[in-house]
Amino acid sequence: MPFPKVDISSSIKSQARCLGFDACGFAAATPVEDEAVKRYDRWLEQGHNGCMQWAENHRDLRRDPSLLLEGAQTVISLAMNYYPQRFQPPQALRVAYYAYGRDYHEVLREKMTELARFIEQITGCVTRPCVDSAPVRERYWAQQAGIGFIGRNNCLIIPGKGSFYFLGEILTTARLTPDEPCTMTCGDCNKCVEACPSGALAVDGAANCTRCLSCLLIENHDLELPEWVGHVMGNRVVGCDECQLCCPHNARATATAVEDFSPTDAVLTLTRERINAMTAGDFKRTFAHSAIARVRSKGLRRNANLTQPEKTEE
Repeated sequence: MPFPKVDISSSIKSQARCLGFDACGFAAATPVEDEAVKRYDRWLEQGHNGCMQWAENHRDLRRDPSLLLEGAQTVISLAMNYYPQRFQPPQALRVAYYAYGRDYHEVLREKMTELARFIEQITGCVTRPCVDSAPVRERYWAQQAGIGFIGRNNCLIIPGKGSFYFLGEILTTARLTPDEPCTMTCGDCNKCVEACPSGALAVDGAANCTRCLSCLLIENHDLELPEWVGHVMGNRVVGCDECQLCCPHNARATATAVEDFSPTDAVLTLTRERINAMTAGDFKRTFAHSAIARVRSKGLRRNANLTQPEKTEE
């Protein structure tokens, strides 16, 4: 199949910008490079996925995007800024920025479905949008598509913009000219490794999710967490942004223009007392369209009752 004219690629990127995406890049839908596969396999073998057992599933699909869409030629990688316009007050229990507003799955799915229809209309080809709905290696493909690079904090870092971005992919049978992969690295910067409250990050870029507060506070649904968690979590109840807040690439982060990601009243007023007073029904109604729903009612209460006040400067 011949490459389409350049204006089709430009039209797709322009439409992505109109829909609120801050970056859009193309990569050939070829199997994932061997070294990346080996690195992922080692991570699993070491048990560093922790309670995220789902990471062990569908490893064949993670290696080859063409298994997710027959005839796939291109992975279109997309990024959308979620850095807050407003922040929680000091007295609120801390929620990671990604969960401030409406659930990103809903927001990105709507925008990506619209973009996928546009692509089908101008190319006549098939598409499949993926927002955590398929085993796609999002950061890998974002790097291959030239959007950014994978930092030591394991986040996708967009040069000059930072890492507070949601990622999504559209697989398509349209053969679009690939962008140049991003080859930047963190160099000798270890700020995230040093700042991690629980020692979950390593200089070689490995992340041990059995110690990651984001993983433990969100993905672990046990009624109790290891005792040490309460000593390092501060007043966090949903996730942990520490490895991003200290990153030099986020020093110039700008607020998102997407109103759906603005903090809800429930997030702005989140206290231990409010959480403990919530019934399961209250939780479901309050966080029906929030990523906080993944924590579950019992998990949020568990986390709230483990929190310790943040230290203040004397």
